[in-house]
Amino acid sequence: MSAQTIAEKILSRHAGKTLHAGDFAVCKIDFAFGQDGTSSIIIDRIKELGVSKMKTPFCMIIDHSAPSPSEGVSRVHKKMRDFSKNFNTDIFDVGCGVCHQVIPESGNILPGNLVLGADSHTCTYGAIGAFSTGVGSTDLAIALATGKNWFKVPATIKIVVNGKLPRGVFAKDVILHIIGKLKADAATYRAVEFCGPVIDALGMDGRFTIANMLVEMGAKAGFMPVDKKTTAWLKPRITGKAKIESITADKGATYENIYTFDISKLKPMISMPHSVDNTATAASLNKVKINEAFLGTCTNGRIDDFLAAAKVLKNRKVHPEVKMIIAPSSRQVYLDALKLGLVEIFINAGAVIVAPGCGPCVGTHNGIPSDNEAVISTANRNFKGRMGNPAAFIYLASPATVAASAIKGYISDPRAYF
Repeated sequence: MSAQTIAEKILSRHAGKTLHAGDFAVCKIDFAFGQDGTSSIIIDRIKELGVSKMKTPFCMIIDHSAPSPSEGVSRVHKKMRDFSKNFNTDIFDVGCGVCHQVIPESGNILPGNLVLGADSHTCTYGAIGAFSTGVGSTDLAIALATGKNWFKVPATIKIVVNGKLPRGVFAKDVILHIIGKLKADAATYRAVEFCGPVIDALGMDGRFTIANMLVEMGAKAGFMPVDKKTTAWLKPRITGKAKIESITADKGATYENIYTFDISKLKPMISMPHSVDNTATAASLNKVKINEAFLGTCTNGRIDDFLAAAKVLKNRKVHPEVKMIIAPSSRQVYLDALKLGLVEIFINAGAVIVAPGCGPCVGTHNGIPSDNEAVISTANRNFKGRMGNPAAFIYLASPATVAASAIKGYISDPRAYF
């Protein structure tokens, strides 16, 4: 058998035959999920198909509008709860957190798994070595009904990240820099493998951040190394006799492109409106006044993100003309932040803590900006209307940069605080 990339290996195992880039195959799905923005259609399709028992492990998460901000959303939430009860599936209800934090925390995903999610940032689980990708609600319903779905095996791009993270620079800066250089279509329907000393040195929270944003360069899936850090993160979360297996590419595997980045001199980065690959340094934008600062999301709502922001905010105050909103990515992150005293730091600084969930990021509630307001956010997207108002302007940054900007009232380079 000729050498294979990680994507080729995982899809081959799930198809029961050897596959390479460009091949088509029907593959067994290990796990699938929907959230409250997509589950209503999944439920409708399952009913239309006459499914009485699902053939793929499945869960739903109430996170995009949690707690419900409207009568219509409350109906969707009830529909999800009723379906979960009828089919005896797991549901992570209001307050549990964002799907892309809650699902890995729950121990449902392992390295080498093939995962479908009715959410575009399902690629996040590549941080723990899974082939995970977002699909539409109908495609997901087909996987639940049959236990399988079809795939075109993607070609793979390798990205090597050399150097050492400079002071005040974080995983979010790395991925914004890479997307800014390679552009939003660089990995369309490709898999991406990350490696190099910077990736090896990152903690799991940083790896989740980078994997989460791979869809912003078009990737179908992406992979971080499965190493001791991965195993240590997974072990307390998995149940039963599940085995943590390291998935690596073969020596001599074929890559469509190999890109090498040295980030030793990287500065804090910003993604400017209205596309993620429209990047600049934070220092170059220090005249941009902001009205709102948002810390959270499936990209940067984890404990390492909160620690970085708290280092900036401790014993300081949010600018009086800035509203700062903070959303933990899960209940566990919220509890950890409380134990570490981070919530007290945030509240004393003048920030508002909202329930774990997606709300502000997707513009459903908890912080929709007004016309012509500028928001600096730790989210993964800054398209027009992303936060609920197409007349607003969204800048993406690391938690440290968001916190520094919240204090100053203008986009600010956070390195002075580190």
